[in-house]
Parts: sequence; C-alpha cells; structure tokens
Amino acid sequence: MSRKPKKGYFVRGEFVHEGSELDLELKRELKGTDEASRTDLKRESDELQKLGEALLGVRASLFEKLPLGEKLSDAVEEAKRITNFEGKRRQMQFIGKLMRKLDAETLETVRAVIAEQDRVPAAETAALHEAERWRDRLIADDDALGGWIETHPATDSQQLRALVRQARKDMKTGLPGEAPRQNKAYREVFQLVRAQLAVHGGSDHAEAAAAQDREEDA
Repeated sequence: MSRKPKKGYFVRGEFVHEGSELDLELKRELKGTDEASRTDLKRESDELQKLGEALLGVRASLFEKLPLGEKLSDAVEEAKRITNFEGKRRQMQFIGKLMRKLDAETLETVRAVIAEQDRVPAAETAALHEAERWRDRLIADDDALGGWIETHPATDSQQLRALVRQARKDMKTGLPGEAPRQNKAYREVFQLVRAQLAVHGGSDHAEAAAAQDREEDA
C-alpha cells in the first residue's frame, strides 16, 4: 500500500512539512511580519518562474550542464513543443512548481548558466563592432594599415593591402552626391579583419567589450 504524501510547501528551495518545527517557526514569523514575509515569498516565487521561462531559451550545450533532473528537463523540452497559449501557460506553471523544489546550489547553477547565455551575444556584438571599426580605419588611413599588420603578423599583408586599395577605389567610383560604394572588397576587408580578431583572441575581445562600454556610457 502506497504511503500518502505529506502536505507541505517549499521555502527557499526547501520542503517544509506542515506541522513541523520549521513550519511552526515560519508561521510565528508570519504573525509578526505578515505582509513583508508574503512579499518576499511572492518575489522569490516570481523569480523562480522567470528562471524557468529562461530555461526554454538556453542553448543545448549549456542546458546539458544543468543538474535539473529528468522530470524538470523533460518538462522544459515539452514546453518548447507546445504552441497552444493555454497549454503553454499551464506547462510553465508546472515548471515553476518544479523549480521551487530545486536546492539553492542548483538554482545558483541555473542563474550562472543563464548569465553565461546572456553574455555570449554581447561579446559577439562587441567583436563585430570592433571589426567594423578596424575595417573603416584600414580603408581610411595608411598608418592604421601598417599598425594592423604589425600587431597581427599572421595577416596576409599582400592580400589585405590589395583589398584595401580596391575598397578605396570602389568608394570613389560613385556619382557625385551618392553614398560611397561598399562593394566586394569592402566586405572582404571586414571578413579578413574579423577572422584575425577571432584568432588573436582575448585581448581584442576585451578591447572590443571595453570600447562598447565606453560607447554606451557616452
């Protein structure tokens, strides 16, 4: 004969059995600070619900790092497949309930993975902006071209110089009053620079991120 599950609720990722010492202690606290405690519990519940929603957008490579357990993992995958609005809403409520059963350590891991997911697009955007800035500098300034080749010795300098010359030529061929032409060479300078920045690694990406921060603060 199966045992009847005990009644209770979750507080900060911990299951509290009704009638237990912890339950009585929490109820005593609620008597003194009823509204504040309810507000805190509501805020925590809302945060866990949002974390559960964010799980749907986590890339597979990062999702695999999460120790969610089979039930919650399956619930997230099922939510991705549901297109009906009401069905999706109910599934997300179910995911929220499962999230409240996770311990504090697992929740911190979830937060860290979601933060990592959010950092990637920002880093990619910064790298693209850095490549665009270098492309424009290289086409506009011979000194920038020499500086690039010196700091990025793996670059095919002959190819880069030829592309820059062609890009400059293309930009001068438009009719008066027209915007400068941005043809194949212009795009290839960008692609070459972007590839070299990726190979060069962390220092360039750090510089790109710092430059993006300076732009946002300006």
